[in-house]
This record gives sequence, C-alpha cells and structure tokens, in this order.
Amino acid sequence: MSALPAVTGHDEFDALVVRTDYHDDPAWQDVVAALVEPWGDNKQYEAHVHFINDPAWAGATVGEVLTAVSTDENLAVVFLADRTTMQSEHHALLAVTMLTREDCEDDEDYEQLTEFGREFRTTPAGVHDVYANLSIGNLGFEEYAAWAHDDPEGIYRSF
Repeated sequence: MSALPAVTGHDEFDALVVRTDYHDDPAWQDVVAALVEPWGDNKQYEAHVHFINDPAWAGATVGEVLTAVSTDENLAVVFLADRTTMQSEHHALLAVTMLTREDCEDDEDYEQLTEFGREFRTTPAGVHDVYANLSIGNLGFEEYAAWAHDDPEGIYRSF
C-alpha cells in the first residue's frame, strides 16, 4: 500500500475514526449516525468525532494506520471502522492504543498496560467513553481492554 494521506483538521478533543472498509456505504452511514448521537447517562454530552472517510485508506492495516497517525502526540487511541465493524449488527469499532514500548519505563510496565492486547472492539456509544476518559487520564486503555475481554462477544459496551 502506498503512503496514507496526512490527517489534517483533527482537534485534540475529537475522537479519531478511520474508515478502512468501503464495501457497504449504508453500514458506514449507520456507524456515523451512531457516533454523532449525544452520549452519557442522560445523553447530555455532544459527540465530537473527526472522521477519515477517504478511499485512500481502504484496506489499511492497523500498523499502517498507527504509522500514519503517529505524529499526533495528543492521540492516545484511534478507532477503525473496518470490515468487522461494517458487517456486525452492533457496528463495534476497533479501538487501538497509540502506546508503544518506548512510552513505558520498562518491559514489565508495557506488559501490564497491554495485558489484554493493544486493541479491542467497542460499540459506537463506547467510543466516547473511551476517548474522553483516556484524554483526561481518568481510566487507562488497559481497563477498557479488560472490560472488553470479559464480555462474551469481546466488546466494550458503554457504561
């Protein structure tokens, strides 16, 4: 795959959602509709999402996406709308941490923070919980990954 386009216009308060599957436009519209819904206990929070919807990203792997967005130092997590997202009824996106071994003090620290992996699935409603809490340091990626791990379908579902 050739180099992916630069991500521009991404505000640090917006969850970054990258579309990598372009086989089902109606499914994508459903994903977008779910992601722009107000969220929180009483739907009191406005959704802030930056969408990458450019066919140049079609088929991009997790590694390619991480490389393309790695220059954003404020980004803790990126969400991929991949084939699984489009084909599943719940449209669970792939949440991937930006954490690398170099970001940790040592191997033990990195292993603890990635005990349940560097990625997990989350419903569109969960995207906002994850992004907001990671942004303010209220919860860690590993906590969300553990909750997804404990779910029978391996999906983090919003509080």
